[in-house]
Amino acid sequence: MIKYLRLLLLPFSVLYGLIILVRNKLYDAGVLKSVRFELPVICVGNLVVGGSGKSPVTEYLVDLFPDKRIAILSRGYGRKTNGFILADASSTASTIGDEPLQFYNKFPKVTVAVCEDRVTGINQLKDHHDLIILDDAFQHRKVHAGFNILLFEYQKLRSPQFLLPAGNLRESFGGCKRAQALLVTKAPADISAGQRLACKRKFANYERQKLSFSFLNYQQLIPLFTKRDSMTVTSDMSVFLLTGIADPKPLLSYLREFTRSIHHHDYPDHYQFSLQNIRKLVKDYQEDPSLKKIILTTEKDAQRLLDDALKELLLNLPVYYLPIRVEIQAEDKATFDQKILDYVSSTTRNR
Repeated sequence: MIKYLRLLLLPFSVLYGLIILVRNKLYDAGVLKSVRFELPVICVGNLVVGGSGKSPVTEYLVDLFPDKRIAILSRGYGRKTNGFILADASSTASTIGDEPLQFYNKFPKVTVAVCEDRVTGINQLKDHHDLIILDDAFQHRKVHAGFNILLFEYQKLRSPQFLLPAGNLRESFGGCKRAQALLVTKAPADISAGQRLACKRKFANYERQKLSFSFLNYQQLIPLFTKRDSMTVTSDMSVFLLTGIADPKPLLSYLREFTRSIHHHDYPDHYQFSLQNIRKLVKDYQEDPSLKKIILTTEKDAQRLLDDALKELLLNLPVYYLPIRVEIQAEDKATFDQKILDYVSSTTRNR
């Protein structure tokens, strides 16, 4: 119902689109200034509001450059602080945001920072790093990133999309011209030639050559708080799933391959779980008669469960999180990787 009501906002989408078009034209013409930097800057972004898999792609880039001094710079969505902050051992989801905290906990050799103004953030980081990765900054045109990777979620790409506020597009598909690589995320692992072609038809001929496809690879369950035995979801297990992500449907589809007993506690993206939310989860878990049961969450959501008060409620329960990796389709991987490697190599050499 809400989806159809949003269509009434189409006139406002036209106005919004004109404003964004003029803004982009002013940046393209140099009237509004974009700052260029001498070191490699890679931006991972998308055209829509909401998750399209930016975090796994950011992690993919980190793994692509094991010998580089890398900094990840994010706005820190959902944090209760302002300004430039370097992640450290005292950081929490409230101080830097859940995704930056995930990067910090996952990559001890990578610098993680947050700042609303990416120019200010890069200036703080540039002298001590070889590569800066911008998380969700494609529309932040004050920075001229040397390499832009634009993400499109597979299922959303197959449906009609509208500009805000009638739809979720931040800008029109014309923004693809600013990207050096286009990546379809969360596609089927065994995607067919017909499915690939249907996606490519969404793009102009000169953009299709930039298009690559990827899928999610779910990893082994990891205990969140204490050392526990490794765990695998089985058909006789009840899963109490806690999510606060933009689109939990791919995760639900994956889990249903193993069990039909899924009790989903679903909240909006970046939702700050309350004590009441977690008490309800624990109550449902404890009242379930199943002999085999676990509490499961995503890696991003797990960062928000590290709060001391929430942790106390969950500490003695089998709480696991499910990491994911992005995998580039075999026929696209070499080209996709080489474009990025060439950019970083040439920019580093010029520097």
